[in-house]
Amino acid sequence: MPKRKMARKLRELTAIMAVLLLSLVFTACSHSQSSSTYDRVKQTNTITWGMRADTRLFSMMDVDSGKATGFEVDLARAITKQILGPKGKMKIEYISEKSRIMDLKIGNVDAVMATMTNTPDRRKIINFSDTYFMAGETLIVPKKSKLNSIKDFNNSKYSIAAVKGSTADSDVHKYAPKARVIFYDDYGSCYNALKAGKANAMVSDNAVLAGLISDDKDKFKMLPDTFTVEPYGIGIKKGEDKFTAEVNQALKVLRKNGTYACLMKKWFNGVPGFNIKSSSSLKASE
Repeated sequence: MPKRKMARKLRELTAIMAVLLLSLVFTACSHSQSSSTYDRVKQTNTITWGMRADTRLFSMMDVDSGKATGFEVDLARAITKQILGPKGKMKIEYISEKSRIMDLKIGNVDAVMATMTNTPDRRKIINFSDTYFMAGETLIVPKKSKLNSIKDFNNSKYSIAAVKGSTADSDVHKYAPKARVIFYDDYGSCYNALKAGKANAMVSDNAVLAGLISDDKDKFKMLPDTFTVEPYGIGIKKGEDKFTAEVNQALKVLRKNGTYACLMKKWFNGVPGFNIKSSSSLKASE
């Protein structure tokens, strides 16, 4: 066969192979994208949870071991076993306040349990499970502070540290419209700003704040009154209703068989200013 003809045949063959390869890749991608969260976790026998690494009592990563501990970590483990059985596996991906919804959307995680409040705006873009923790926003201030309520901060000379991506800004300004809210990337940065005197207070949910000041009770105090209701829900990708139903069923079983109550007592019993009964409620009125 002439060299030119052979070269042309090779080029044609290469082109055909390239088209076939692209078709296979496209088919694989389409299959991956169409696979539901429920199907994926069942096939892999693994649920990948998006969790915080900096929230004491809920999900806190140990720097030495690299492992997370906390109420949410234990609850996620129990939900995983309830859905997948005793051999079900749990994987944790650490996320931030800013990234958690995007991580769900692009499939980095199957579910997010990260002190995330179930709000009407968030329900437009993701699914939420039933409430697993009922929190309320309040403030922590230096022990000697004479500011005793959110309304006392209604002056532009007062600044309040808050985490980016939270609902704190709008919540604070409902009661103290003149207060200055300064945003930081995470809880630790907010708390450090308060310690350094860069802010007069820090705003967040009561249980989160209780964890932060647990080692500094002689220096900081948590104001007793909450000014919002913050029902925490597990975030799931929008439209994944079957997996959401599985998570809700697991939560119901864990509440009924006493596992949930045991975990609440394990992590929050004796925490100053914290009420286990009200925080365990499914609704704020309970």
